[in-house]
Amino acid sequence: MPDKRDTQYLTMKKLKLLLCTIALGLVPWLGMAADAPPPAVAETAAAVTNAVAAVAEAPAAPAADPAATLKIGMDTMWVLLCGALVFWMNAGFACVESGMCQQKNTANILAKNFVVFACASLSYYFIGWGLMFGDGSDWVGTEGIFMLKGEDNSPATGDAYKGVYSSINWTGVPLYAKFFFQLVFAGTAATIVSGAVAERIKFGSFVLFSFVLVAFMYPVTGHWIWGGGFLADMGFYDFAGSTVVHSMGGWAALAGVIVLGPRAGKYLANGKVHPFPGHSLALSTIGVFILWLGWFGFNPGSTMGVGDGSAMAHVFVTTNTAAVAGIISAMITAWLLLGKPDLSMILNGCLAGLVAITAPCAFVSVGASIVIGLIAGVLVVLSVLFFDKMKIDDPVGALSVHLANGVWGTLALGLFADAKISKAVSGFEVTGGMSQLMIQLKGVLAVAAFTFIISFIVWYVLKATIGIRVTAEEEQEGLDIGEHGNEAYPDFVINNK
Repeated sequence: MPDKRDTQYLTMKKLKLLLCTIALGLVPWLGMAADAPPPAVAETAAAVTNAVAAVAEAPAAPAADPAATLKIGMDTMWVLLCGALVFWMNAGFACVESGMCQQKNTANILAKNFVVFACASLSYYFIGWGLMFGDGSDWVGTEGIFMLKGEDNSPATGDAYKGVYSSINWTGVPLYAKFFFQLVFAGTAATIVSGAVAERIKFGSFVLFSFVLVAFMYPVTGHWIWGGGFLADMGFYDFAGSTVVHSMGGWAALAGVIVLGPRAGKYLANGKVHPFPGHSLALSTIGVFILWLGWFGFNPGSTMGVGDGSAMAHVFVTTNTAAVAGIISAMITAWLLLGKPDLSMILNGCLAGLVAITAPCAFVSVGASIVIGLIAGVLVVLSVLFFDKMKIDDPVGALSVHLANGVWGTLALGLFADAKISKAVSGFEVTGGMSQLMIQLKGVLAVAAFTFIISFIVWYVLKATIGIRVTAEEEQEGLDIGEHGNEAYPDFVINNK
């Protein structure tokens, strides 16, 4: 049935032709006044009438399928809403990190978490997106690299897609919706580094490293997995980024911590660890709640489509279940090992469960998500104690949350993947077992080797050129004053113990 707008268009066309007929009929009579011979008025009128009839019989332009248009609109709204939730996680990271660090460094940590998304947005727009999702080799994208300028006819999908970003043509949303959703993931990877190097890093050096991370390192390893690279060809899976985002950011952070060194006075000569208590566990708790909420955009949003709702519902439940399991197991583990149910460990237990379930959330059952979360909660506590034992200073536990549990979650997919669930939710039929576990392990090692080595080089170059560590005086006084000339709490008394 023709669209109403097509019918109105044809009616207007007929009206214009009718007016032309009248005008042509008047021309001969005007010509007679100038002694010009009159044309065959009847023949002219007949020709115009035939033209009107031909237009009337012409087929109307095909109308857009309302159902298809509605589906694109709903999928786009879902992707952008989830992207906004992931963006809001920046506020969560800022609260968690600043709350777990000393009062005198609060403004510095807030500044880093605020600026890092700006760095990520520009570097990912100018080159990162193209390197990650552009068609090219098994190693990196080579087409449509700069500023999303490649050919693209999104939201077309599958065989109907004509463009250079074919690795992400499975989702039927516009290009800018794809870009924004992937951008907020890239920003998350850079934010992970911030917490691990807190309280002694130069602000400018951190900014420069963030640009390099999102412009080059993150897109390259992301291309291997989500951009149709060699790990994807191998059968490596990571639904929402336990490796692509979290452990990748963790490896970059580990390299930075090693090159940077621990905070002054953290590890004493007698082998004891001197604690630097966070100045506001209330702020950190609020931050974890924000991150928990954001994860419901992070994981379910990675469906990048609404469908019948069953896929996103499954991912919602597995995500939440792993988080609460991580809380319980971290609380019990801390109680047993430390003698008290340490709140910072409980908070990191929640985050550990969320990181661990990020890769397998669309491949495993709800029961398996409980097991994954329980192990994550234990692992995060043991990991914090391990890194301190190795004198690797991580003020907020970022390495324990994102690196250790990013690796665990990726391997857990290989152990617990259920073929029926994975096919229904992710579209891929994956069965857990030794074969899949080995593929997942190879992917973890590949990302680890590339990210750690390149990050170590970048950190070392920065150290040798502009320096990466503040002076001892600035570290003692606090980076708020030394780096920014601000104080987050100007009316409070600062304890520099």
